Amino acid sequence: MKSRSERFAPACSAGLQSCLRRRACRPKVSAGRALLPLLLVLALCVGCRGAGSPILVLISFDGWRWDYIDRAKVPNLQTLAARGVRAEGLIPSFPSNTFPSHYTLVTGLYPEHHGIVSNSMVDPVIGERFSMSADTANDPRWWGGEPLWATAIRQGRRAASMFWPGSEAPIGGVRPTYWRPFDDAVPNAERVRQVLEWLALPADERPSFITVYFSDVDSAGHDFGPESTEVLDAAGRLDQALGDLIAGIDTLQLLETTSVIVVSDHGMSQLDEDRIILLDDYLDLSTVDVIDWTPTLGLALRSGSVDAVYQSLKGKHPALAVYKREDTPWHLHYSRHPRIPPIVGLADEGWRITSRERLASERAAGRKPGGAHGYDPAYKSMHGLFVAAGPRLRRGAVLPAFESVNVYELMCWLLGLEPARNDGDRDATREFLVP
Repeated sequence: MKSRSERFAPACSAGLQSCLRRRACRPKVSAGRALLPLLLVLALCVGCRGAGSPILVLISFDGWRWDYIDRAKVPNLQTLAARGVRAEGLIPSFPSNTFPSHYTLVTGLYPEHHGIVSNSMVDPVIGERFSMSADTANDPRWWGGEPLWATAIRQGRRAASMFWPGSEAPIGGVRPTYWRPFDDAVPNAERVRQVLEWLALPADERPSFITVYFSDVDSAGHDFGPESTEVLDAAGRLDQALGDLIAGIDTLQLLETTSVIVVSDHGMSQLDEDRIILLDDYLDLSTVDVIDWTPTLGLALRSGSVDAVYQSLKGKHPALAVYKREDTPWHLHYSRHPRIPPIVGLADEGWRITSRERLASERAAGRKPGGAHGYDPAYKSMHGLFVAAGPRLRRGAVLPAFESVNVYELMCWLLGLEPARNDGDRDATREFLVP
C-alpha cells in the first residue's frame, strides 16, 4: 500500500524524479528561500515536460490588506502587476474571515450558499461544531458548491493544492489530484518547491490549476496590527517567495501559458484597548451558546426566546448592531443558511466583542490588541489584494475594487472551463481581459 505522502503529495514528482535519476542529483532547499539548486534541476527537466493546456496558479497571501502593495518593499509583486492587472481592492464575502472568504474565491458562491458561514459554526442536522483545526474541516458534509479544482477535474484536467480551505475534503466525492494536508509549519520555500515540482510533471500528468497559501502577513497583522513594521517585513518575505515561484515557472518555460493570480481573503483593521464591547453587560451568557465572538457575533439559544435575546442586545451599545438571522442587511448575503446563528451581531470597525472573564484572561496573559478582520466588507480596511498576469490578461491596468465572488468566473474563463453554478458575474472582470 502506498504511504500517505505517495497517495496525496509525493515529495518529488515522477517526472522530476526521472530527470534527477538521469542527472544523478536531487534538489536541495536551504533553510532560507534560496531555490537555485531546484531551479537548475528544473532547467534540466524542460526538455521532458512537453506542451499542455493553460495553467493557472492561484496564490493566497492571507490577510494582505489592499494598501500593503504600495507600503511594503515588494518588487516582485509590483512587477507582476505591471505586466498584468491590479485591482484597487478585492472586496471579500461576509464574514470577512479565512475559511468563508477562501472558499468563496474558489466557488464563486456567497457563504450563505456554499455553507462555510464562519470559521466556527454549528449545523443543526449534522449536530456538530465546525472549526478550522478540527477533523470536521475535512468532512465533506460541511462543504457545498463546487470548488475550482473539482470543476477542472470533472472536465478532464488535473488540479493540485498546496493548502487551501476545503482541499482536504472529498467535496462531491472529488479532491485535488495532488494535495498536501495543511501544516502551517511548512516553510514557504517548501511550498514553492512543491508547486514547481507539480509543474515539472509531464504534460499529461501536470495540473492545470494549482493553489498555494501563505499565512505570514495575516499572523503579523493579528499580532502587531496593520500599521506595524512587522506586517511590512512579512510582506517582503512573501514577495521573495513569489519571486522564487515565478522564476521557477520561467525556468520551466511555462510562463507564456501560465496565469498567476495573487489574492488575499480579507484585509485587517487596527484594534484598540478602549474599543471593547462587553457582552455580559447586557446578556446572561448562561442562556446562550456563543458560536462566534468577534467581530461577528453568533448566538444560539440555550433557554428563552430569540426575541428576548434580540431585545436584550438591540441598541444597547453604539458600536454593536444586532439582527435576527432573517433580517441581516441584504448586502451581506447572510440570511439563507441554517448554519447562520439565529442572532447575528456586527461590531463597528476596530471594535471587538468579548466578556469580562475573557478580557481578564487576555490581560493576565499579557496579550495586547493588534489587528482583526471579519467586519462588514463595506469597510475599506477589509479589502484585500488582487494582482494577476497571464496570456489572456491585460498589461499594466489598474481597475476598481470588485467582489471576490467574481474571481471563480474569471479563473474558469482563463482555463477554458465551463463554470459550475455560482453567484459571480463574468462582466465584473471583463475589463481585466485582453479584448
